[in-house]
Amino acid sequence: MSDLNDPRVFFAAERTLMAWVRTALALMAFGFAIERFALFVAMLGGAHAAGDVSHMPARGLSFWTGVALIAFGALSVVVATHQYRRVLSQLRPVEIPDGYHLWLAPAVAIGVALTGCALVLHLFQTG
Repeated sequence: MSDLNDPRVFFAAERTLMAWVRTALALMAFGFAIERFALFVAMLGGAHAAGDVSHMPARGLSFWTGVALIAFGALSVVVATHQYRRVLSQLRPVEIPDGYHLWLAPAVAIGVALTGCALVLHLFQTG
């Protein structure tokens, strides 16, 4: 339990959570770019005609690497949210500003995680 009685402890925990959210977003964006790179290369090479998906590239290394990065980003933000909630449970009421919305940062983080999961599902359906 914290003995600092200082709201800066709470704000530091929230900044750390938001840093993990940014990291997760970067991982997911990079994963999506890697996953789509194979499709882009196939299109440049004329692997399929307009609208013809019969010659789409198989799910290769770039697909699985991209999906893994997206899933890792989503998982990391879920773990960071859990860690944030554990830190909050150890703070005293004097360390949390009155009227501050404690649900906002975790809601954003879980929204990012759900977006990552939806992206993985989309890639499996279209990939």
